Amino acid sequence: MQTPLDRMADFDLSDEQRQVRKTVRAFAEKEILPFVEQYEQEARYPLELIAKLPPLGFMGPMIPEEYGGSYMDVVTYGIICEEIARVDWVTASVISVANSLVAGSITKFGTEEQKQRWLPQVADGTCLCSACLTEPGGGTDLGNMKTTATKVEGGWKLNGTKVFISHADHAGLFFVVASVDLARKHGGVTAFLVDPRETEGITIGAFPMRTLKRDQLAEVHFEDAFIPEDAILGEPGRGFPVLGSALDTGRFSVAARCVGQAQRCIDLALPYALEREAFGQKIGEFQMIQQKITDMTCRTQAARHVVYQLGRMKDAGVPRASMESSMAKLMSSQAAVQNALDAVQIHGGYGLSEEYEIGRLLLEAKSLEFGEGTSELHTKLIAEFMLGIRKQ
Repeated sequence: MQTPLDRMADFDLSDEQRQVRKTVRAFAEKEILPFVEQYEQEARYPLELIAKLPPLGFMGPMIPEEYGGSYMDVVTYGIICEEIARVDWVTASVISVANSLVAGSITKFGTEEQKQRWLPQVADGTCLCSACLTEPGGGTDLGNMKTTATKVEGGWKLNGTKVFISHADHAGLFFVVASVDLARKHGGVTAFLVDPRETEGITIGAFPMRTLKRDQLAEVHFEDAFIPEDAILGEPGRGFPVLGSALDTGRFSVAARCVGQAQRCIDLALPYALEREAFGQKIGEFQMIQQKITDMTCRTQAARHVVYQLGRMKDAGVPRASMESSMAKLMSSQAAVQNALDAVQIHGGYGLSEEYEIGRLLLEAKSLEFGEGTSELHTKLIAEFMLGIRKQ
């Protein structure tokens, strides 16, 4: 029997996409969910959980089959990110970073040698990926980055620091952006594919957080780190188009993950509202609680619709959908945060106890409002696109 949730999450999907959702959800609930709280409390990176992804093709949904991937349409990729994030932000992030930012960029802009070297390793899970973008002075204004790439014989030397870097301590491939000429701002940005296992001059340090301890966020410092010439992705000084394309798809996958977390808040709030009693009745029978449930449901579905619309635009071959990606990221991250707030309120004091996961989801959802561009940035971008100040 189809539930309201099934109908909402199932609109005009193909039979294959419905089957993917069913498969991923069953896998996530059985193989990932039971371990997340333990890993968070132990600040333990989920290598064992990540190792379960490649056999099902979940590590390479955006990697062409000729390079060992399980290439799927973009909407299906979004469904995978959504369902994995519904139970674990970090495992979903592994998929998202690898496919949207790193492998996707290599597929689109890389040389054949770069594709042959990296894509099979990413798809089979032997090489995790990390995107080194954000810097201490700011993450949103990438055109003003301070990390430099200086030309030397046979390649480049990187100098600078990146912060809030997911997966860095376990990655075999860094997607790094640096400037070959700080005076040129965006015109100096260059993308590099860096092997941290074979590159001297890279220091990875802990970056302690109050949440996402299992992600083990890091600070990555480059000090005269030599990068060979063939490690450039694209051309020197032409990294911003590479980065822009990556962020388009990155924002799609982050938005899909936000939808998953927003949905998880509903999944946790509904049974609690039906079992918790106050003043002689279930709290779910009170109108104010029902209002929260309604709001949570409507904002989640609205965000899901915008995310899927963006995915379909990508599947239709639209080269850039920057405004739509900003809309998806803005709406879905705000839905995740507000749903978490409402779900905590429904749980009352228990919402902040270690017995329930909803308090953790609130902190994690808030972090999603910063990643891949802050809400303030996306609000500005959407307005500028609509006013004609900025072009796609």
